[in-house]
Amino acid sequence: MCARALLLTACLMWPVTVLAQTTGAPLVLEAKIPLGEVSGRIDHLSIDTKRQRLFVAELGNNSLGVVDLAAGKVLRRIAGLREPQGVAYAPFADSIYVANAGDGSVWVLRGEDLAVVGRVELGDDADNVRVDAQRSRLLIGYGKGALAVIDPASLTKTADLRLKGHPEGFQIDETGTQVFVNVPDARDIEVVDLATEASRSLPMEGLRSNFPMAIDHDAHRVLVVFRSPATLMALSSQDGRVAAKLETCGDADDVFVDPRRRRVYVSCGEGVVDVLEQSETGYRHLARVPTVSGARTSLFVPELDRLFVAVRARSNEPAAIWVFRPAS
Repeated sequence: MCARALLLTACLMWPVTVLAQTTGAPLVLEAKIPLGEVSGRIDHLSIDTKRQRLFVAELGNNSLGVVDLAAGKVLRRIAGLREPQGVAYAPFADSIYVANAGDGSVWVLRGEDLAVVGRVELGDDADNVRVDAQRSRLLIGYGKGALAVIDPASLTKTADLRLKGHPEGFQIDETGTQVFVNVPDARDIEVVDLATEASRSLPMEGLRSNFPMAIDHDAHRVLVVFRSPATLMALSSQDGRVAAKLETCGDADDVFVDPRRRRVYVSCGEGVVDVLEQSETGYRHLARVPTVSGARTSLFVPELDRLFVAVRARSNEPAAIWVFRPAS
């Protein structure tokens, strides 16, 4: 195990190496890590960088996969979940939080040994999970319209941040004072002040089905991806002004910022990762890197400089995590 986060990349030893893609591609497919007997849809991913463990919400399989990245294989599989959608590792609590759509529960696992140490009942459609590091707490979207505030010390819900509808992708801004929330059923992007709980709305400009979201800390922008029509919109995180808008790939479910290269990665169910680059006038397309139809969930980890894409099982190939290395 590497002693420092900066050395993590050098420690990764993929056992399955695949052919590099076209020379000059912004993402190179470096490896495929098989997930074993996993069926159905795969939802969100999270990571414990210190232990080099990737957590995979295996929604259709009612399980959580734990991948040992250093060994390039599945370390464990936690069964008995109910349609796990969201997952997040909280370093300050050394715990993993898994949100279940099927029964609205949130399972809490201890980071060291992956033992289940608690459960929080939210009641309905527990979804995305975000770590509020500034306040040492968790925010979890659920139900008909709320973000639950979870205290990791007591393992209880301490408050609700009310919304106009069920929250999909949401992110805490670069200042740690606001949370931006995609609420597609209400055709809204809500902004909630974390101190006062006051909320406001941002422009959608007639677009619909806003699911993934990312914060570009350096540019002070909120990146929202819509499915109808397939569009990436960049808004100022300070005043909500629309800074840029361009077409992207279809059926998007995750979007990430690569701050080192000033790039954006959008993973889409149509079977591609759209790679965009920030320019003086907004953003421009670099490439559409092929994946597999339905592989719309991903996670970019700057500490490892890798993009992980979850690929569900197919007739000729088991479910796997595809590992992409960004090309400089």
